[in-house]
Amino acid sequence: MKPVPLPDRFQALDACHQQIHEHLAELTDVLEKLQVGADESQYRQQMREIEAFFSGTAHQHHADEEKNIFPKLLASDNAELVQAVKTLQQDHGWIEQNWLELAPMLRAIANGEDWVDMAELQHSVEVFLALLHDHILLEETLIYPEAKGQFAQELAARKQRIAS
Repeated sequence: MKPVPLPDRFQALDACHQQIHEHLAELTDVLEKLQVGADESQYRQQMREIEAFFSGTAHQHHADEEKNIFPKLLASDNAELVQAVKTLQQDHGWIEQNWLELAPMLRAIANGEDWVDMAELQHSVEVFLALLHDHILLEETLIYPEAKGQFAQELAARKQRIAS
């Protein structure tokens, strides 16, 4: 497979953040409806799609950040930046741990099973929402701009070398 150019990679990462926000809003909406007694069978397909997105696309998104974005930033001499990246890495672990608890509940609803405790589901969703919103905010306000800036500097240096 051909490597994805870095500008396209950033576009893909940004687009994934937008999809995450959309899926979180959808999850919140469905959960609110279920809590007021809506028929779960109406929301099975949505739960299936939400679970599949976070188990697949969002999980891969974090792996891509760990592989393609974080390593260069961790090599920085900017202590604040390095600490922010370490925080994001720790967040990935917490998000994954929370997801391992939440995903089976969403799959159960999607499959029409009735063992899900709604209070536990509500709590897990609240934690998941908080983790992801805070995580994305840090990435979009500090990490991605810094990574994009480093990439622009690398491109400028490369162009300079070629022109010389």
